[in-house]
Order: sequence, then C-alpha cells, then structure tokens
Amino acid sequence: MGTENTSAPPRAQSAPADNPTRTRRHGGGIVHENTRHTTRFVVIGNHLVQHKELSLLAIGLSCHLQSLPTGAGADIKSLAARFPEGPTRIAAALRELEAHGYLRRERHRTQTGRIVTRTVSCNQPHADRRREPADTGCPPAKRTPPPQRRTVQKALPAVPQPSSTAPALLQTAIDLLATLRRHDPRLLLSATDTAHLVPGVAAWLERGVAPSAVRHALTTGLPDEPLRRPAALLAHRLTDRLPPPPPFGTPSAAGPPPRHPLQNCEGCDRGFRAPYPENRCRDCRAASHP
Repeated sequence: MGTENTSAPPRAQSAPADNPTRTRRHGGGIVHENTRHTTRFVVIGNHLVQHKELSLLAIGLSCHLQSLPTGAGADIKSLAARFPEGPTRIAAALRELEAHGYLRRERHRTQTGRIVTRTVSCNQPHADRRREPADTGCPPAKRTPPPQRRTVQKALPAVPQPSSTAPALLQTAIDLLATLRRHDPRLLLSATDTAHLVPGVAAWLERGVAPSAVRHALTTGLPDEPLRRPAALLAHRLTDRLPPPPPFGTPSAAGPPPRHPLQNCEGCDRGFRAPYPENRCRDCRAASHP
C-alpha cells in the first residue's frame, strides 16, 4: 500500500496567478492582429482606454467624441439619436469624462448675441490639482502651465448725443434708466453705466419719442440667457434703433410741459390753470364776449 505507482502521470503544477507566461502556455488571452491605418483613424492614448475609474460607456463615448470632426453635434440630444444608450446614461458618461478632465463644456456668445455651448474633447487632459490623479498605469505626461490671461474690461459702445443738455431732459433720461430693472431684473445698472447711457436716452427723447416707447425699445425681445454686460446691450440698442429726427417745426420732447398755477373762476367757481392770474375761466370769458 505504501508502494508508489510509477505508471501514473505526475500531478500538474498550477502556475501562480501573477505568472505572465501562463496564458501563453495554455493558448488563452488576447492576441492582436493589427493592420496599419493610413486614412480615417484617430490616435487614442492608453491612459483613456485603460482607465481604471471610467466606465466602459464613458471610455467608448470619449473615443467617439475624439473621432468627430470639428463642429459636429456633441450634445446629449445628438448623441442619444446616434447611440441606443439613451440620454440618461449618455449624460452620466459625459459627467464622468468632465470629472476626469477628458471633456469641457464652455458657453460662448456668437456675433448675433446668441449663447451656444461648445464641447471640448481632450485627448490628453490636464491633472486636476484639487485631487490626486487616477492611477492609469501610464507614466505622467509633461504638462506646461497655461499662460496667465489678464481680463480687460471692454469699454461700452458709444451712444447718440443730444443737441440739448436741459436738466429736465437729462433727469427724465435718468429716471427712465433707473426703472428698467422693474421690467427686467437683469437691467440693474451701476451709476457709471447710467451716466454713460443718459445722453443716448436723451437723444431719443428730444426726437419726440415718448419715455414709454423708449423703455419698450430697450426691454423688448431680450435674449433668454443671462446678460453679462446689460449696459453694452442697451448702448447698442440706443445707437442701432435710433429713430430719425422729427420733421421741422415739430416740438421736441425736451422736457415735461410746465404746470401753470391753479385758480378758481369767479363766474362758475370752477378750477382752472393759467400762466398768469385770471378772474374767469375760458368758457366764462367766451360767454361774456359773444
């Protein structure tokens, strides 16, 4: 019973789990059959396709975005129409790519004043200094810090200048600009912006435009997006929509009409206004002089 059976085959020795030659010896694992691309290809880094924190959907979506030409639709609606995953899963994958620096979404204003969203796909994202970079198994890439940009506030566009600087005219323009925020809270103006816009509003008023009409021209049809520089928009409208001057001989709206003192008629005891003292109103004077 203690005799060893020499005819039995020896027991196979299992290779350790970290033995890289195990799959080669047993014929398993992946084998690459590569053909060199000469057209219609995009270079994808291993730091993305072997990322240890991104989901498979996020990795595949980033590869698709990097293959798109500039200007192609990359919003959730366009991607949901292209792929079967649906807007909810695509939105979650986009947030993953944003969190790891492979995607940025920036808002830009076009020449027509419209706000559009631009999607920036990064094939080599910059490391976020606020958190430790994920271990992707790749050596760190050399990165140069972005140049520091100074934000220079642009001057407001020029506005029309009135021919008259009557205090009543300028005060009416100031009051009009101060009430614009009641119609749209985004039109809250600083004292400096108001002083710049007052001559433009006064130019409208002296051309016979009623204050209500000026207010309507400045507050109607504003874009739905937040106004970064409301004073610049108002200055553009004051210049671009300036009406022509009134015909020769038409009284201008240089200021409110004067209010004459109130008097009582000695004939009918009715109150009336006149620029100088009168004993009787216009009707009583007309009756006494048929």
